[in-house]
Amino acid sequence: MRRPPCERAALAPHDQVMLAPVVPPLAREPDMKTKIRIEWPRGALTLALEPTPTAAQLVAALPFTARAETWGEEVYFTTPVKAKLESSAKQVVPPGTICFWVEGDALALPYGATPIAKQGECRLVTRCNVLGQIVGDARALAAVRSGDSIRVLKEE
Repeated sequence: MRRPPCERAALAPHDQVMLAPVVPPLAREPDMKTKIRIEWPRGALTLALEPTPTAAQLVAALPFTARAETWGEEVYFTTPVKAKLESSAKQVVPPGTICFWVEGDALALPYGATPIAKQGECRLVTRCNVLGQIVGDARALAAVRSGDSIRVLKEE
């Protein structure tokens, strides 16, 4: 009796062929992050953004210019973004963390102790959305002065 073409004969274990599972290609490599750049009169830094809702809003708003403010060893500036507090928001972060201060519609870039820090930590004024990490030495932000013009753009 002939089998219909859609049926397969059972193979002995030594005759079976192992096939690799089909995995759809990723849209982006898992470790690839969106990179943006901030520039001020005495320097510039690259920021690597994680794929968060607030980071996506920030990238969509680029480019923009703002006026820098400083608070201890933190630089912050307003953005055209209005975001909601995300569940992963934090108040204490490592130096060089890119944060979004929801109440001020601002990026907050701590690179050291803030006025409310305990034992030199980077303690933000409130819980903030965590967007990513500064690439390189975050202490370069020490060159930013209150009132400096900050340009924020997508890195090419």
